[in-house]
Amino acid sequence: MRVDPQFLPEGVDLERPNAARIYDWALGGTANWAVDREFGEQLLKAFPLIRALARANRAFLGRVVRHCAEHGVNQFVDLGSGVPTVGNVHEIAGEADGDSRCVYVDNEPVAVAHARILLEKNGDPARHAVIGADLRDPDDVWERAFDTGVLDPAKPVALLTVAVLHFVPNPGLAPVIARYRELLPAGSFYGLSHVTMSGVEGAELEQIQRVVKQYEQSSTPASFRDEEEILGFFGDFDLVAPGLVPVGAWRLDDPGSPTLNCAIGGVARKPAF
Repeated sequence: MRVDPQFLPEGVDLERPNAARIYDWALGGTANWAVDREFGEQLLKAFPLIRALARANRAFLGRVVRHCAEHGVNQFVDLGSGVPTVGNVHEIAGEADGDSRCVYVDNEPVAVAHARILLEKNGDPARHAVIGADLRDPDDVWERAFDTGVLDPAKPVALLTVAVLHFVPNPGLAPVIARYRELLPAGSFYGLSHVTMSGVEGAELEQIQRVVKQYEQSSTPASFRDEEEILGFFGDFDLVAPGLVPVGAWRLDDPGSPTLNCAIGGVARKPAF
């Protein structure tokens, strides 16, 4: 989706770069400003594969959505959905299931404003919605997501936290995700991706360490958790094969995607009983 770079939603902080807008820049989008692009160019110097990693992560999101739809779950709640760009959840889900439902959730004004524009142009108000909310308040998010009327509370939901949790401060996140797992109906899916230093070595590790330092200058500092902590976010859900792996290796359908160890992802299903 191409958006007007002159459009400035109320409440946007242009003093410091923001993760959602930097990610948009990495994917080639236009919903970013000079402060984000300058930060992105610095990231590119520190980590030359940043754009490739962003694309691999986006491709992972698409495979997760298709997997959920193919296994009977066509309702999606995308937490930290970011700025709309190619490969939106509702578009991929709609290709797999014409009756799919999607609620986008973000606390970044640019992401929320542009998601609303996208859905007004190309969405279906009966099946698609966006809310501005903080994912760290699961009960509020859940109530507002279902208040949109888009989701059926009697059916399973696919909850997505793709490339967002590493921008949420560490203290107290585990119980937040645990609460989301409680709120999910039986048979639901939970999909996530997260940047990590576990199993990362050599030049890739050095580059990731530089990225962490750089994000400390932004409005969204990064918390790069280890693999064990990330795995814990799935709780007692049943992990879908191949488990928690580099995003470029999860049910790969594009042999050209880079398999970088610093970004891992997976999907798990809540037991039916």
